[in-house]
Amino acid sequence: MSVGETGGRSSWFQRFLLPGFALKAVIIGGGYATGRELAEYFVPSGPWGGLAAMLLATLIWSVVAALTFALARKLGAYDYRAFFKGLLGPAWGAFEAAYIIFVILILAVFGAAAGAIGAATFGWPEWTGSLLLAVSIVAVTAWGTGAVEQMFKYVSILLYAVYGLFLILALASFGGLIGQGFASAPPPSGNWMAGGLTYASYNIVGAVVILPVLRHLTSQRDAVVAGLIAGPLSMLPAILFFVAMMAFYPAIGDETLPSDFLLRQMTVPGFHILFQVMIFAALLESGAGAVHAINERISGAVESCGRRALTPGTRAVIGAVILAGCMFVAGRIGLVDLIASGYRFLAWLFLAVFVAPLLTIGVWRLLRGTPLSQLETAS
Repeated sequence: MSVGETGGRSSWFQRFLLPGFALKAVIIGGGYATGRELAEYFVPSGPWGGLAAMLLATLIWSVVAALTFALARKLGAYDYRAFFKGLLGPAWGAFEAAYIIFVILILAVFGAAAGAIGAATFGWPEWTGSLLLAVSIVAVTAWGTGAVEQMFKYVSILLYAVYGLFLILALASFGGLIGQGFASAPPPSGNWMAGGLTYASYNIVGAVVILPVLRHLTSQRDAVVAGLIAGPLSMLPAILFFVAMMAFYPAIGDETLPSDFLLRQMTVPGFHILFQVMIFAALLESGAGAVHAINERISGAVESCGRRALTPGTRAVIGAVILAGCMFVAGRIGLVDLIASGYRFLAWLFLAVFVAPLLTIGVWRLLRGTPLSQLETAS
């Protein structure tokens, strides 16, 4: 599918909501869905400080996503290789090196989380859940952008519905404690901005990972509006979850899996299983987004040499090799350690190779009157 091929037939959903759903899909992963990342970056700031940090992260995601989408459309760059060739020129490989580290870390975390879910919910050996996730990611990404977009759509519907029901059940089960938690908390103070900036920085790479779904945008206005919407769409489930967590503040911050702790307080076994299924689906869409970006990057390079795009079989082999390597990492490093140490390093890395160049070189190129040649980015 060439750039702009779908432009005249793009639906309102594809132009304005799909990019936000895709960004949420890449961001959510295991740490977000289980509440572990929220405990790491937002709970230490307390109820109001945590909310303030989440709103700051939402604002950063919206601004960076809007600039990224607008620049990608102006460059005609719908995979990360083409985008960073246009943004960084000969230094574009710096992003690819950072992205490979990112993919290894997140897929290792996802594999460990899927194994834990299978063991806790169904009593499976931990490798079974990891293998099921890897096979599911390969099955979706092998069929290209269309299949990945459909997966983003239906998993998003499931995810928002489950998080909405989660908040309703939390209010019914321990709503009084939530109210007390917020009523007795002081206004935002301390280092809440650091939590919001860190969380926003290492996750905003998702704005580049989802470039293949931007082919439906029909104008620069579409790009800016879709980017501004993407921030709130990505953070809404986390805010609902964080509100429920405040019923047990500050002890909830020490829970390895806050979602499991809160679900036990609700004592609704059927919903417990549904929530675990939703987390698995979130791992699937995040992992598929990361692997699909690599497939599109390789396919774009192959096509630029005058060859045919990758076949489903080739995409499946590439995905299987990537996932096998990352699951090996997952077997040796713990989930919490990866999130606590590796992600902070990634935050600085992406600030240096993505956000800073985007806010300087990228903005300058957006303000430049003459559109850049597509050849400038694809060669």
